[in-house]
This record gives sequence, C-alpha cells and structure tokens, in this order.
Amino acid sequence: MSEHDKVLMRQWHPVAYAHEIGEKPVSRVLMGERLVVFRTSSGIHAWKDLCIHRGAALSLGCVKDDTLVCPYHGWRYDGTGGCVLIPQQPPEQAITKQARTIVYECREEKEVVWVRLGSDSQAADLPPFPEWDDPAYKTVFCGPYPLRASAPRVIENFLDVGHLAFLHEGHLGDSAYPEIADYRVEISEAGIRSSEIDIYQPDPDSTGKSGIARYVYEVLGPTAARLSKTDPLTGHVFSILFAVSPIAQTESVVFVALARNYAFELPDAQFADFQTFILQQDQAVLESQRPELLPLDLQAELHLKADRLSIAYRKWLRERGVVWGTA
Repeated sequence: MSEHDKVLMRQWHPVAYAHEIGEKPVSRVLMGERLVVFRTSSGIHAWKDLCIHRGAALSLGCVKDDTLVCPYHGWRYDGTGGCVLIPQQPPEQAITKQARTIVYECREEKEVVWVRLGSDSQAADLPPFPEWDDPAYKTVFCGPYPLRASAPRVIENFLDVGHLAFLHEGHLGDSAYPEIADYRVEISEAGIRSSEIDIYQPDPDSTGKSGIARYVYEVLGPTAARLSKTDPLTGHVFSILFAVSPIAQTESVVFVALARNYAFELPDAQFADFQTFILQQDQAVLESQRPELLPLDLQAELHLKADRLSIAYRKWLRERGVVWGTA
C-alpha cells in the first residue's frame, strides 16, 4: 500500500501530460491508488476516484458547472471535494459534511500534471530541469510509456552506462568499445551526481552523427533522474529528464522530456521517435529482470566498478527508507 512508503508519498509524481486532461475526467493510478484527474475553471484536480455514496468511479462521470458529477446517482462535488448536490433529497435538506471525497495535491507545471499523495508538510520539490526555462534549448515531451517493471528498476536502467554498447549497439554504443573508464559519484541528501563519462556513440540522438559523448548523470529523487550529454567538439548538449510514475510495485509509467541546444531545424518527432525506439529496447530487458523488485542488499547481485552509479543509487534509496518497488 502507498501509505507504507512515506518517502515516495512526499514526492511529486507525473500522472499525465497537460494536453491529456480535457473536458472529460480521466482515470490514473499512482502507487496503487486510483485517481480521477479533471479540470474546472479553477485549474486541475486529482482526487481519489471514488464516490463516497456507493463507491462508483468518479472518472466515469462528467464535469458540469464546475462540479464533478458522479455517473451513478448524480451526486455533485465542488472543487474542494465536498458534495454540494444530492438529487435524491430535497434541496433544502443539509448535506452531511461526511459527503466528500479525498483530495490530493495536484499541480500543472511544464506541460506535466504532477500529484503528491502525502498530506504532511515535508513535500519534495519537483525534479529540477533547468533547460525547460532556458531559451537556448528546445524541449520535446515523449511518452508516457507503461512498463511492467518497478520504478527503481527503471531508474537504475536509465543510470546504467554499461549496457549501452550491447542493448543499444549501433546507436548509443558499440560492442567493440565496451570498457567504461573509471568515474566518480557525489552523494548528497538531495541526490547523486556522476562525473563526466566518455562514451563512443554511433548515433546518440537520431541525427546520424557518431562521436564521443560526455555523460553526466543525476539522481533527482527516488523515481526521477537526469542525463546530460555533451559533444566535446561542438558543444552540443542533449539533456533528458526521466520521471517514473510508480503504478504498482512492479508497474510503472515513464514520462520523458528531451532538451537540445542544436538542430532546431529538425522535427521534434524525430527525437521523440528515437526515444521511443530506445525505450522499447530497454523494455524487453526490464520486464525480464528477476527479482522484479530492486534489491537494496548489495550482496544480492554482483557489481563492477562500472556499476558505481547503480550502487550509489541503491545505497541512497536504502538510507532514505524507500520500500516501494525495492527488496
């Protein structure tokens, strides 16, 4: 249950792209909790997808006069989550204060709808991605991508530089150059950051240009990470924000933002399609991994120096008490 992981309950998780939330309510799942996400004139909302009357899914209803209408008996809930109309009783009869749904914190930022399940004051910040607000960069959003894999497994795969030469050979790596030079990681309360890692890449961003790319990885939160790739010859920078929404213990949805400071003349779809292709390669392996939950006991699997970033991530999760999607 979601309440068993207070760390992830404090995090902001992506549940949809803003353009997906239109006139009709939509259903989403976050950490096992079924949500209804919808818009009114006051903004975007995320509630427990449950009418307090007979347990119907509010996401099957509609938005009318700035209220969410239950599809079963027509009960209406205002923007605070309180019921303001029960058609089955006289209009002058008071509505019990118990007739209200559970409201979650919800915000729309950078074209993404973010939800936080926890109600305490220790809210985490949104994962930082400075390229969003930098006019020197162009950003494209990809996904969302559903995966039958735990969120920590998905993040660790994103951080795993050693698999690029094999799983993504011909694009992000070359099996003739598999060795990973030693690198450093810096761990803080806020997250993890690697030093630069040089990787030979035949076609790292779908533009067809090979060369050495310098990778810097950052763990921004338990289920969010960032990658920045720099071409040392041209200064071209390609950054990725990788935010994983934990659906169930072994199910996730990935939201990806790509930012680049070059090749503005190329269509955004070219970069988005390439990201989809790469993630589909990852998906086959991610969904095959056992155990499905990420082991935080470092004795459970073998490790190399090249796995330094993954090791740091597992330690960081364990020290913070993350239990969702881990073993």
